[in-house]
Amino acid sequence: MTRTRTKRWLHAVSIAIAGLLMMPASSLVVPVGSANGQPRPDVFEQVWQAVNDRFFDPNFNGIDWQAMRERYGPRATNARSQGELAAVINDMLAELQTSHTCLYTPNEPAYYQLLGIFLPANDELRRELEDVLPGVKPQYSGIGIFTEEIDGKTFVSAVLDGGPAAEAGLMVGDQLLEADGRPFHPMRSFSGKTDQPVTLLIQRSPTPDSRRTITVIPKMLDGRTMFLDAMKASVQIIKRENRQVGYIRVWSYAGEQYQKELEQALLFGRLKDADALVLDLREGWGGASPAYLNLFTSRTLSMTSSGRDGTSLTFQSGWNKPVVMLVNRNTRSGKELLAYGFREHGIGPVVGSRTAGAAVAGYLSAMDDGSLLYLAVADVLVDGKHRIEGVGVTPDIEVPFSPVYARGADPQKERAVSVAAELAKNAL
Repeated sequence: MTRTRTKRWLHAVSIAIAGLLMMPASSLVVPVGSANGQPRPDVFEQVWQAVNDRFFDPNFNGIDWQAMRERYGPRATNARSQGELAAVINDMLAELQTSHTCLYTPNEPAYYQLLGIFLPANDELRRELEDVLPGVKPQYSGIGIFTEEIDGKTFVSAVLDGGPAAEAGLMVGDQLLEADGRPFHPMRSFSGKTDQPVTLLIQRSPTPDSRRTITVIPKMLDGRTMFLDAMKASVQIIKRENRQVGYIRVWSYAGEQYQKELEQALLFGRLKDADALVLDLREGWGGASPAYLNLFTSRTLSMTSSGRDGTSLTFQSGWNKPVVMLVNRNTRSGKELLAYGFREHGIGPVVGSRTAGAAVAGYLSAMDDGSLLYLAVADVLVDGKHRIEGVGVTPDIEVPFSPVYARGADPQKERAVSVAAELAKNAL
């Protein structure tokens, strides 16, 4: 491996695990809808070759990678759009049965969210994109939701705090049927409609008589800032059993700014006087550093300053009160490392459902048609021997949950809050 490629590989690992986020302000928005344009058959070969050269396992997880080219190549040649080509390529990549290995097109929110994570710290990616999409920046018109396809139906699986969907009253579990009279699509339904009302037809129970319309106003969502904004908006103080339970949701951990926001809220902000904390790591993206657990595990000092008028202020250097971690099947990557360490070191109980088991290091690169290949380039072991990839982290307290017609209910959060309140009560 050349020195240049070695540096690139190490850079990929640092981005995937640490998630550095800094982004220049000027550039244009990527055009939505290119997934319906003419396909570039050469992109299939480009993806195949990238996996052949850079996938972390030289045995390709037991798959005959040459045979995959022969099996999927004819389908790629017959693809009629960028979207169809991406579907063929992703079927091929799925044969590897490895996370952080997928092709994204500009016709899906994850494309812009990943750009918001990787583009700031990756000059090579910026150069690659400028060749095909000059002035690209990670923005798209949307309402701030995650969706999930279940039995051929589209359901809201998560709603970003403070976003347009939350303001409009959209709930986890809502089935999304139409947008302005046309079939719902997470991108096309809002493209070109920023700051304009869009009418959604939703269904809240298995029976059609629960259908209703909700008007939502899409905003231009920025992959650099949208998750930090939602994190700030998620902060709550929940009263339970005469205790004040603090709550914060870390939608993405791909950058030090998220840890700084958590420390700000806990040590100086609204959560400072809470009796216990629920740290919600469900949904979104990973990227967390294991060092972030030091906020809860290191021995801390307190400093009290007193003024002439007798008023005093006490500063804590860490959180030394009860804390509960909340995870689910979409808690991934660096967040899973935190969940593992949280459980193994007995920091507090982990509540929810088994995590995604998606804990390898991924690298993002641009293909010739502007699509993005997210590729697993390094395996990850915890404490030198434990592999989370394909396994996940099992919570101490399991609370099953399905978003299907949930009507906004969140039994996992409710259980975590109750556990935190009980811990606070027993801590006295």
